[in-house]
Amino acid sequence: MSNAGKGTKIRLAPEDEYPHTPDTAANYNESMYFNVFDPARRIGGWFRLGNRPNERYAEMTICLYLPGGRVAFMYKKPEITSNDEMNAGGLRIDVVEPFKHLKLNYTEKALLLDRPGEMADPKKAFTENPTLPCTVSLDFRGVSPMFGGETVKEDGSSLALDPEKSFAKAHYEQHMAVEGRFTLGDESFEISGFGLRDKSWGPRYWQAIHWYRWLPMNFGPDFAMMISIVTNEEGQERQGGMVLKDGKYDLIRKCSIDSEWDDNWYQTSLKAHVETESGAQYDVEGDVISLIPLRNRRKAPDGTDLNTRITEGMTEYRCNGMTGLGMSEYLDQIVDGKPVSVA
Repeated sequence: MSNAGKGTKIRLAPEDEYPHTPDTAANYNESMYFNVFDPARRIGGWFRLGNRPNERYAEMTICLYLPGGRVAFMYKKPEITSNDEMNAGGLRIDVVEPFKHLKLNYTEKALLLDRPGEMADPKKAFTENPTLPCTVSLDFRGVSPMFGGETVKEDGSSLALDPEKSFAKAHYEQHMAVEGRFTLGDESFEISGFGLRDKSWGPRYWQAIHWYRWLPMNFGPDFAMMISIVTNEEGQERQGGMVLKDGKYDLIRKCSIDSEWDDNWYQTSLKAHVETESGAQYDVEGDVISLIPLRNRRKAPDGTDLNTRITEGMTEYRCNGMTGLGMSEYLDQIVDGKPVSVA
């Protein structure tokens, strides 16, 4: 479920859970993302695998938020030769039952950061911190309907996209219940909690969006949210997301997010206001528990250096007298050393 524009509709089928046949765009990307947070143990993590088969590599990222503010992190660009499976760089994702049950496993290594902010300089961070054996085994089971899909014309045909300006031609999300385990070196962590997953496919450049705020959160098996604000270079803002309540999604029609920052322009806390299509209103407060800054860089066709920063914060949320955990993910293009959303 999602809103579609005039003359279009949203299409989503069980086979969309599996890899698609890539189109001809050089930057075709098919990615799956998962997060999980354990409210009792106050730990969590997120995982992303993005196949770029026409460029013959995948983007593999894992990030574990551990006790004491530590973060275990790994990013790789392993070679792939097809888009037949989601399995690269030690991370494997299997669909057990579409829209209901998926498994995620990772067996490789992870960098252990006592001070996650050091990832602002990745080369230095990887040189000065230990890398340890790491395994992750998680079962994700849906607690919500599906949100999103592929926007197509009324006759079912695909929309025309400009690959240079595209972030994804199709995208869906779902709140999940999660059970499993992390191990890092000699440490082992049981996980029992909640999270959110998403999937997208189509051409993608991280520089296609000027800035965004993405706030997925869970307060339990029957109350959760995803709040989203996406802004283009012209300043046009798209607000959206959904509230999960009693097994159903109530779509967000309007939202605002006010953030507090540290000296690096990393978010430290936030307040969000949400209004849904049913007329419900929610006020959400969030405090960032642990944050790691990441980046994506490439050259534009004209040779210009493009720099995208994504700050990934494990965040405690409060709403309606309930406390939950989730992410605050802030993406900004960096211009003259500053994120464009605060420049």
